Amino acid sequence: MTDIATLQGELLAAIAAAAAPDALEAQRVHALGKQGVVTGLLKTLGAMSADERQAEGPRIHGLREAVTAAIAERKAALDRAALDARLAAEREDVTLPYGLPAAGSVHPVSQVMDELAEIFADLGFAVATGPEIEDDWHNFTALNIPELHPARAMHDTFYFPDEREGRKMLLRTHTSPVQIRTMLNQPPPIRIIAPGRTYRSDSDATHTPMFHQVEGLVIDRGIHMGHLKWTLETFVRAFFERDDIVLRMRPSYFPFTEPSAEVDVGYTRKDGKRIIGGGEPDGWMEILGSGMVHPKVLAACGLDPEEWSGFAFGCGIDRLAMLKYGMDDLRAFFDGDLRWLRTYGFASLDVPTLSGGISA
Repeated sequence: MTDIATLQGELLAAIAAAAAPDALEAQRVHALGKQGVVTGLLKTLGAMSADERQAEGPRIHGLREAVTAAIAERKAALDRAALDARLAAEREDVTLPYGLPAAGSVHPVSQVMDELAEIFADLGFAVATGPEIEDDWHNFTALNIPELHPARAMHDTFYFPDEREGRKMLLRTHTSPVQIRTMLNQPPPIRIIAPGRTYRSDSDATHTPMFHQVEGLVIDRGIHMGHLKWTLETFVRAFFERDDIVLRMRPSYFPFTEPSAEVDVGYTRKDGKRIIGGGEPDGWMEILGSGMVHPKVLAACGLDPEEWSGFAFGCGIDRLAMLKYGMDDLRAFFDGDLRWLRTYGFASLDVPTLSGGISA
């Protein structure tokens, strides 16, 4: 019979001398593996008599427990040593000056969207959202856009090859479907703005295939063009943070509003630059479209045009950002150029508030 005490001493010494996890694992296999010396002793218990088993069993099981405990203790010691070495190698002196600028910034489009939400929240408007993948009924038909209207043409709209429930699917060309979904799901009175991404097949200095729009909708009893004009004037003056801004409304045509009006903002020239506002206008720039919600649109959404009326308006968020903050090429908004973002981006704490300044 193997001298268990001697064997235990040898095994514990070898375990304590293991200087790395690989060496410790080798000792574990030597002692407790399928062919290990301790495992071999355990197998001999079955051939012993009852008296021998009663005498040798506790000694062999004690050997196994001692070896198991020694391996666990040594493994913990090796793990602590490895962690201490790693911490020492990765240590940084936090008392040294830190001169790198804070990474990241708020994109101008995101900043302007926050500004719009703040302005219209003060006017009692809620923010509404909807899917960017739409069906042609919400995007066109419910908005009084006939089947053969040019706005449905393939060169303007990104269509999907497959239909859903018999309807053509597309990337929404405006955020007007959000107005339709709101009127279908929410009883009047309604006061919402619908900011978000929109998609059209166009690309140049002032157009991109993906751009951002904000549209507004008011539905109530007795709404008229005077309410629309006051809302737009209040919004534009708050956004550009000037009280001397002049707007003019020109008759226009949109299938979903009647009457319809384009809205221009007056600008003055100073040192060869166009300045929004500033007194008697030297010229005009178109900034948004608007009008009274067409009775057919109200009817498509289950509202009685004899009882309810409303107005709607829409403009490009990217264009508003260009006018307010001086960018001259819309394509740069989506190039991901860090130099451009550092120039025009906003700090994370530049949260627009009416009291602290919209363009803080």
